[in-house]
Amino acid sequence: MLYESFLLLGVLSVALVVPHLLIGMIWKVTAPGTLLWLHLFIVLLVYFGWLWKRSGQTLAMQTWKIKLVSASGKSLTQRQVLLRYLLAWPSLLPCGIGIVWALIDRDRQFLHDRLAGTRLVRTD
Repeated sequence: MLYESFLLLGVLSVALVVPHLLIGMIWKVTAPGTLLWLHLFIVLLVYFGWLWKRSGQTLAMQTWKIKLVSASGKSLTQRQVLLRYLLAWPSLLPCGIGIVWALIDRDRQFLHDRLAGTRLVRTD
């Protein structure tokens, strides 16, 4: 997740920070905080959703040889991609409770994977 965070800095710089800086410099206005959060939420949904649906892997997942698949081992559906993304937020935000969940889960799955019907597998 740390490696993914470094990669996301580049994505967010281009897709979030640069447009809002240009808007501020050209029109001398700043978007309200809720609009900035919504933009961030959508940029991350597009980034993760597109990569998970396309190949089951982000660049960081490719590096660590991890792939996201459905519980049956097949490619993810649109519904699973959206559900996993939406469930990952509450799983990560309150002290990472959904990540810590993997320590007690019988299959070592994150809570949001268990609920979305997805799982991480090694690609070796």
